Amino acid sequence: MFKPLNKILHSSLVACALFAAAPAHAGDITIGADFPMSGPNATYGDIFGAGANLAAEHINADHMLDGKLTIQYEDSQALPQQGLIAMTKLVNVAKAPYVMTAFTGVSKAASTVAARTRTVAVNGGGVGPDLAELGPYFWNVIPLINAEIGTMVPYLVKERNFKRFVLIYVDDPLGQAVAKDMPTILSKVGGKMLDAMSIPVTEQQFSGIAAKVRADNPDVIYIASYGAQELQLIKQLRDNGLTQQIASYSALAIPGTLALPQAIPLLAERGRIVLISGIARHDVLRFGDLYTHDRAIVGFAISNATTDELTRAADAIGNAAASGTLPTLSVARHSLEYAAEAHADLEAGRTHRSRLVLVP
Repeated sequence: MFKPLNKILHSSLVACALFAAAPAHAGDITIGADFPMSGPNATYGDIFGAGANLAAEHINADHMLDGKLTIQYEDSQALPQQGLIAMTKLVNVAKAPYVMTAFTGVSKAASTVAARTRTVAVNGGGVGPDLAELGPYFWNVIPLINAEIGTMVPYLVKERNFKRFVLIYVDDPLGQAVAKDMPTILSKVGGKMLDAMSIPVTEQQFSGIAAKVRADNPDVIYIASYGAQELQLIKQLRDNGLTQQIASYSALAIPGTLALPQAIPLLAERGRIVLISGIARHDVLRFGDLYTHDRAIVGFAISNATTDELTRAADAIGNAAASGTLPTLSVARHSLEYAAEAHADLEAGRTHRSRLVLVP
Protein backbone atom coordinates (compact mmCIF):
# COMPACT_ATOMS: atom_id res chain seq x y z
CA MET A 1 0.00 0.00 0.00
CA PHE A 2 1.24 3.50 -0.70
CA LYS A 3 1.91 6.40 1.64
CA PRO A 4 0.41 5.64 5.00
CA LEU A 5 2.76 8.32 6.42
CA ASN A 6 0.58 10.97 4.78
CA LYS A 7 -2.18 10.38 7.32
CA ILE A 8 0.20 11.33 10.14
CA LEU A 9 1.48 14.36 8.25
CA HIS A 10 -2.07 15.53 7.49
CA SER A 11 -2.90 15.61 11.20
CA SER A 12 0.18 17.73 11.91
CA LEU A 13 -0.70 20.15 9.12
CA VAL A 14 -4.25 20.43 10.39
CA ALA A 15 -2.90 21.44 13.78
CA CYS A 16 -0.75 24.17 12.23
CA ALA A 17 -3.55 25.39 9.96
CA LEU A 18 -6.07 25.56 12.78
CA PHE A 19 -3.74 27.77 14.77
CA ALA A 20 -3.04 30.01 11.80
CA ALA A 21 -6.68 30.56 10.83
CA ALA A 22 -8.16 31.08 14.30
CA PRO A 23 -9.20 34.63 15.27
CA ALA A 24 -6.91 36.41 17.70
CA HIS A 25 -9.61 37.85 19.96
CA ALA A 26 -10.55 36.26 23.27
CA GLY A 27 -13.41 33.77 23.55
CA ASP A 28 -14.26 30.26 22.52
CA ILE A 29 -13.93 29.33 18.86
CA THR A 30 -15.97 26.84 16.82
CA ILE A 31 -14.74 25.71 13.44
CA GLY A 32 -16.49 23.37 11.02
CA ALA A 33 -15.79 20.02 9.39
CA ASP A 34 -17.63 19.00 6.21
CA PHE A 35 -16.72 15.29 6.33
CA PRO A 36 -18.43 12.02 5.27
CA MET A 37 -19.77 10.63 8.54
CA SER A 38 -22.14 8.08 6.99
CA GLY A 39 -22.39 6.03 3.81
CA PRO A 40 -19.76 3.89 2.06
CA ASN A 41 -16.98 6.44 2.57
CA ALA A 42 -17.56 7.12 6.27
CA THR A 43 -14.18 5.55 7.10
CA TYR A 44 -12.52 8.69 5.70
CA GLY A 45 -14.63 10.86 7.99
CA ASP A 46 -13.43 8.75 10.91
CA ILE A 47 -9.78 9.19 9.87
CA PHE A 48 -10.01 12.92 9.19
CA GLY A 49 -12.09 13.53 12.30
CA ALA A 50 -9.58 11.68 14.49
CA GLY A 51 -6.77 13.87 13.17
CA ALA A 52 -8.75 17.08 13.64
CA ASN A 53 -9.86 16.10 17.15
CA LEU A 54 -6.26 15.28 18.10
CA ALA A 55 -5.12 18.68 16.82
CA ALA A 56 -7.88 20.47 18.77
CA GLU A 57 -7.01 18.48 21.91
CA HIS A 58 -3.38 19.56 21.75
CA ILE A 59 -4.27 23.18 20.93
CA ASN A 60 -6.54 23.35 23.97
CA ALA A 61 -4.12 21.50 26.26
CA ASP A 62 -1.29 23.88 25.31
CA HIS A 63 -3.54 26.98 25.61
CA MET A 64 -2.52 28.12 22.16
CA LEU A 65 -5.71 30.21 21.89
CA ASP A 66 -7.40 32.59 24.31
CA GLY A 67 -10.53 30.42 24.40
CA LYS A 68 -11.50 26.81 23.83
CA LEU A 69 -11.43 25.39 20.30
CA THR A 70 -14.29 23.06 19.32
CA ILE A 71 -15.18 21.40 16.03
CA GLN A 72 -18.72 21.07 14.71
CA TYR A 73 -19.16 18.20 12.26
CA GLU A 74 -21.71 18.03 9.46
CA ASP A 75 -22.16 14.95 7.28
CA SER A 76 -21.32 15.40 3.60
CA GLN A 77 -21.80 11.68 2.85
CA ALA A 78 -19.00 12.34 0.32
CA LEU A 79 -21.68 13.75 -2.03
CA PRO A 80 -21.47 17.27 -3.55
CA GLN A 81 -25.09 18.23 -2.89
CA GLN A 82 -25.03 17.03 0.71
CA GLY A 83 -21.63 18.65 1.16
CA LEU A 84 -23.05 21.97 -0.05
CA ILE A 85 -25.90 21.71 2.46
CA ALA A 86 -23.44 20.90 5.24
CA MET A 87 -21.17 23.82 4.32
CA THR A 88 -24.09 26.22 4.22
CA LYS A 89 -25.21 25.11 7.68
CA LEU A 90 -21.72 25.44 9.13
CA VAL A 91 -21.29 28.96 7.76
CA ASN A 92 -24.79 30.40 8.19
CA VAL A 93 -25.95 28.64 11.36
CA ALA A 94 -22.80 27.68 13.28
CA LYS A 95 -21.01 30.84 12.06
CA ALA A 96 -17.79 28.87 11.59
CA PRO A 97 -14.97 31.13 10.31
CA TYR A 98 -13.03 28.10 9.08
CA VAL A 99 -14.27 24.81 7.60
CA MET A 100 -12.32 21.64 6.79
CA THR A 101 -13.42 19.70 3.71
CA ALA A 102 -12.67 16.38 2.03
CA PHE A 103 -13.46 14.71 -1.33
CA THR A 104 -13.11 16.59 -4.60
CA GLY A 105 -16.78 17.05 -5.45
CA VAL A 106 -17.67 18.10 -1.90
CA SER A 107 -14.73 20.52 -1.75
CA LYS A 108 -15.69 22.14 -5.04
CA ALA A 109 -19.26 22.60 -3.85
CA ALA A 110 -18.11 24.00 -0.50
CA SER A 111 -15.72 26.42 -2.19
CA THR A 112 -18.63 28.36 -3.71
CA VAL A 113 -19.99 29.11 -0.24
CA ALA A 114 -16.49 29.88 1.03
CA ALA A 115 -15.90 32.43 -1.74
CA ARG A 116 -19.32 34.08 -1.34
CA THR A 117 -19.08 34.39 2.45
CA ARG A 118 -15.30 34.89 2.69
CA THR A 119 -14.97 31.81 4.88
CA VAL A 120 -11.65 29.94 4.89
CA ALA A 121 -12.10 26.38 3.61
CA VAL A 122 -9.18 23.94 3.95
CA ASN A 123 -9.13 20.68 2.02
CA GLY A 124 -7.26 17.75 3.56
CA GLY A 125 -8.84 14.90 1.59
CA GLY A 126 -9.85 15.80 -1.97
CA VAL A 127 -7.16 15.43 -4.62
CA GLY A 128 -8.72 16.58 -7.92
CA PRO A 129 -6.26 18.93 -9.71
CA ASP A 130 -8.91 21.62 -10.25
CA LEU A 131 -8.97 22.14 -6.46
CA ALA A 132 -5.83 24.23 -6.98
CA GLU A 133 -7.85 26.97 -8.67
CA LEU A 134 -10.81 27.61 -6.37
CA GLY A 135 -9.88 31.07 -5.16
CA PRO A 136 -8.11 32.75 -2.24
CA TYR A 137 -10.46 31.35 0.44
CA PHE A 138 -9.79 27.72 -0.45
CA TRP A 139 -6.57 26.03 0.69
CA ASN A 140 -5.13 22.57 -0.01
CA VAL A 141 -2.80 20.96 2.53
CA ILE A 142 -2.11 17.71 0.62
CA PRO A 143 -0.70 17.05 -2.85
CA LEU A 144 -3.34 16.81 -5.56
CA ILE A 145 -3.64 13.74 -7.78
CA ASN A 146 -1.59 15.20 -10.65
CA ALA A 147 1.32 15.66 -8.23
CA GLU A 148 0.89 12.11 -6.89
CA ILE A 149 0.86 10.36 -10.25
CA GLY A 150 3.53 12.75 -11.52
CA THR A 151 5.82 11.29 -8.85
CA MET A 152 4.70 7.65 -8.78
CA VAL A 153 4.49 6.92 -12.52
CA PRO A 154 8.09 7.95 -13.34
CA TYR A 155 9.28 5.86 -10.38
CA LEU A 156 7.40 2.77 -11.54
CA VAL A 157 8.62 3.13 -15.13
CA LYS A 158 12.23 4.11 -14.53
CA GLU A 159 13.07 2.46 -11.21
CA ARG A 160 10.87 -0.65 -11.34
CA ASN A 161 10.89 -1.08 -15.13
CA PHE A 162 7.08 -1.33 -15.30
CA LYS A 163 6.19 0.03 -18.74
CA ARG A 164 2.68 -1.21 -19.53
CA PHE A 165 -0.21 0.29 -17.54
CA VAL A 166 -3.92 -0.34 -17.27
CA LEU A 167 -6.02 2.32 -15.54
CA ILE A 168 -9.29 1.57 -13.74
CA TYR A 169 -10.94 4.80 -12.66
CA VAL A 170 -14.16 5.83 -10.99
CA ASP A 171 -16.37 8.02 -13.16
CA ASP A 172 -16.19 11.21 -11.11
CA PRO A 173 -13.97 14.34 -11.16
CA LEU A 174 -11.09 12.48 -9.48
CA GLY A 175 -11.06 9.54 -11.88
CA GLN A 176 -11.59 11.72 -14.92
CA ALA A 177 -8.60 13.84 -13.96
CA VAL A 178 -6.37 10.75 -13.69
CA ALA A 179 -7.63 9.43 -17.04
CA LYS A 180 -6.77 12.77 -18.62
CA ASP A 181 -3.28 13.22 -17.14
CA MET A 182 -1.82 9.71 -16.91
CA PRO A 183 -1.34 9.01 -20.65
CA THR A 184 0.67 12.22 -21.01
CA ILE A 185 2.85 11.45 -17.99
CA LEU A 186 3.45 7.90 -19.22
CA SER A 187 4.45 9.03 -22.70
CA LYS A 188 7.03 11.43 -21.26
CA VAL A 189 8.84 8.71 -19.30
CA GLY A 190 8.64 5.85 -21.79
CA GLY A 191 5.55 4.06 -20.49
CA LYS A 192 2.39 3.04 -22.31
CA MET A 193 -1.30 3.13 -21.43
CA LEU A 194 -2.83 -0.13 -22.65
CA ASP A 195 -6.38 0.58 -21.54
CA ALA A 196 -8.44 2.93 -19.37
CA MET A 197 -11.64 1.49 -17.91
CA SER A 198 -14.31 3.64 -16.29
CA ILE A 199 -16.50 2.28 -13.48
CA PRO A 200 -19.65 3.88 -11.99
CA VAL A 201 -19.35 5.34 -8.50
CA THR A 202 -21.71 2.71 -7.04
CA GLU A 203 -20.31 -0.36 -8.89
CA GLN A 204 -19.25 -3.33 -6.71
CA GLN A 205 -18.98 -6.22 -9.23
CA PHE A 206 -15.78 -6.34 -11.27
CA SER A 207 -15.48 -9.75 -12.93
CA GLY A 208 -15.83 -8.14 -16.36
CA ILE A 209 -13.09 -5.64 -15.54
CA ALA A 210 -10.85 -8.49 -14.38
CA ALA A 211 -11.33 -10.32 -17.68
CA LYS A 212 -10.33 -7.22 -19.66
CA VAL A 213 -7.26 -6.65 -17.51
CA ARG A 214 -6.21 -10.28 -17.95
CA ALA A 215 -6.44 -9.88 -21.72
CA ASP A 216 -4.33 -6.68 -21.62
CA ASN A 217 -1.67 -8.34 -19.42
CA PRO A 218 -0.18 -5.10 -18.03
CA ASP A 219 2.80 -4.63 -15.73
CA VAL A 220 0.82 -2.31 -13.46
CA ILE A 221 -2.86 -1.93 -12.64
CA TYR A 222 -3.44 1.64 -11.47
CA ILE A 223 -6.69 2.20 -9.58
CA ALA A 224 -8.22 5.65 -9.15
CA SER A 225 -11.07 4.90 -6.78
CA TYR A 226 -11.56 4.99 -3.02
CA GLY A 227 -13.14 3.41 0.03
CA ALA A 228 -15.19 0.23 -0.09
CA GLN A 229 -15.26 0.20 -3.89
CA GLU A 230 -11.47 0.24 -4.20
CA LEU A 231 -11.12 -2.53 -1.62
CA GLN A 232 -13.66 -4.71 -3.43
CA LEU A 233 -12.02 -4.05 -6.78
CA ILE A 234 -8.57 -5.11 -5.59
CA LYS A 235 -9.96 -8.20 -3.85
CA GLN A 236 -11.84 -9.32 -6.96
CA LEU A 237 -8.80 -8.74 -9.18
CA ARG A 238 -6.76 -11.00 -6.89
CA ASP A 239 -9.57 -13.57 -6.64
CA ASN A 240 -9.57 -13.71 -10.45
CA GLY A 241 -5.90 -14.65 -10.50
CA LEU A 242 -4.37 -11.29 -11.44
CA THR A 243 -0.98 -11.01 -9.76
CA GLN A 244 0.38 -7.78 -11.28
CA GLN A 245 1.57 -4.82 -9.24
CA ILE A 246 -1.38 -2.71 -8.09
CA ALA A 247 -0.80 1.01 -7.63
CA SER A 248 -3.04 3.76 -6.33
CA TYR A 249 -2.88 7.10 -4.54
CA SER A 250 -2.96 8.05 -0.85
CA ALA A 251 -6.67 7.26 -0.35
CA LEU A 252 -5.77 3.55 -0.46
CA ALA A 253 -4.16 3.72 3.00
CA ILE A 254 -7.30 3.17 5.10
CA PRO A 255 -8.04 0.57 7.80
CA GLY A 256 -9.82 -1.70 5.32
CA THR A 257 -6.62 -2.20 3.32
CA LEU A 258 -4.08 -1.90 6.14
CA ALA A 259 -5.60 -4.45 8.56
CA LEU A 260 -3.70 -7.73 8.19
CA PRO A 261 -6.67 -10.08 7.52
CA GLN A 262 -7.80 -7.78 4.70
CA ALA A 263 -4.35 -6.74 3.44
CA ILE A 264 -2.79 -10.20 2.95
CA PRO A 265 -5.23 -11.37 0.24
CA LEU A 266 -4.54 -8.13 -1.64
CA LEU A 267 -0.81 -8.83 -1.98
CA ALA A 268 0.65 -9.98 -5.27
CA GLU A 269 2.39 -13.35 -5.55
CA ARG A 270 5.48 -13.38 -3.30
CA GLY A 271 4.34 -10.15 -1.65
CA ARG A 272 5.71 -9.19 1.76
CA ILE A 273 4.29 -7.27 4.72
CA VAL A 274 6.69 -5.83 7.30
CA LEU A 275 5.31 -5.37 10.83
CA ILE A 276 6.71 -2.36 12.68
CA SER A 277 4.16 -1.96 15.52
CA GLY A 278 1.39 -3.70 17.44
CA ILE A 279 3.29 -5.86 19.96
CA ALA A 280 0.14 -6.86 21.85
CA ARG A 281 -2.12 -7.14 18.81
CA HIS A 282 -3.84 -10.38 17.80
CA ASP A 283 -5.24 -11.17 14.33
CA VAL A 284 -6.85 -14.28 12.86
CA LEU A 285 -5.36 -15.08 9.46
CA ARG A 286 -6.19 -17.62 6.76
CA PHE A 287 -3.10 -19.77 6.16
CA GLY A 288 -4.09 -20.32 2.54
CA ASP A 289 -3.71 -16.58 1.84
CA LEU A 290 0.00 -17.00 2.64
CA TYR A 291 1.55 -20.32 1.69
CA THR A 292 -0.25 -21.01 -1.58
CA HIS A 293 0.91 -17.63 -2.90
CA ASP A 294 4.43 -17.47 -1.38
CA ARG A 295 3.44 -14.40 0.64
CA ALA A 296 5.11 -13.58 3.95
CA ILE A 297 4.78 -11.48 7.09
CA VAL A 298 8.11 -10.28 8.46
CA GLY A 299 8.74 -8.69 11.86
CA PHE A 300 11.02 -5.66 12.05
CA ALA A 301 13.12 -4.50 15.00
CA ILE A 302 15.12 -1.30 15.08
CA SER A 303 17.62 -2.96 17.38
CA ASN A 304 18.07 -6.04 19.56
CA ALA A 305 21.07 -4.52 21.30
CA THR A 306 21.53 -4.91 25.04
CA THR A 307 21.09 -2.01 27.45
CA ASP A 308 24.86 -1.73 27.83
CA GLU A 309 25.37 -1.62 24.07
CA LEU A 310 22.67 1.05 23.66
CA THR A 311 24.24 3.12 26.46
CA ARG A 312 27.66 3.01 24.83
CA ALA A 313 26.15 3.91 21.45
CA ALA A 314 24.28 6.86 22.99
CA ASP A 315 27.48 8.10 24.66
CA ALA A 316 29.35 7.89 21.35
CA ILE A 317 26.67 9.83 19.51
CA GLY A 318 26.49 12.43 22.27
CA ASN A 319 30.27 12.94 22.18
CA ALA A 320 30.26 13.22 18.39
CA ALA A 321 27.45 15.79 18.48
CA ALA A 322 29.24 17.82 21.17
CA SER A 323 32.51 17.83 19.22
CA GLY A 324 30.84 18.87 15.96
CA THR A 325 31.87 15.72 14.08
CA LEU A 326 28.28 14.39 13.77
CA PRO A 327 26.65 15.54 10.53
CA THR A 328 23.52 17.59 11.14
CA LEU A 329 20.37 17.79 9.05
CA SER A 330 19.52 21.00 7.26
CA VAL A 331 16.18 22.60 8.13
CA ALA A 332 14.04 24.31 5.49
CA ARG A 333 11.30 26.59 6.83
CA HIS A 334 8.26 27.44 4.73
CA SER A 335 4.85 29.03 5.22
CA LEU A 336 1.69 26.91 5.29
CA GLU A 337 1.08 27.73 1.62
CA TYR A 338 3.95 25.34 0.85
CA ALA A 339 2.11 22.38 2.43
CA ALA A 340 1.21 20.59 -0.82
CA GLU A 341 4.73 21.05 -2.21
CA ALA A 342 6.17 19.75 1.07
CA HIS A 343 4.25 16.49 0.70
CA ALA A 344 5.38 16.17 -2.91
CA ASP A 345 9.01 16.71 -1.84
CA LEU A 346 8.68 13.98 0.80
CA GLU A 347 7.15 11.48 -1.63
CA ALA A 348 9.77 12.19 -4.30
CA GLY A 349 12.66 11.74 -1.84
CA ARG A 350 13.88 15.31 -2.24
CA THR A 351 14.15 15.80 1.55
CA HIS A 352 17.00 13.34 2.13
CA ARG A 353 19.20 14.53 5.02
CA SER A 354 16.97 17.54 5.59
CA ARG A 355 13.81 18.50 7.46
CA LEU A 356 10.84 20.61 6.42
CA VAL A 357 9.12 22.89 8.95
CA LEU A 358 5.83 24.62 8.09
CA VAL A 359 5.45 27.87 10.02
CA PRO A 360 1.99 29.46 10.64
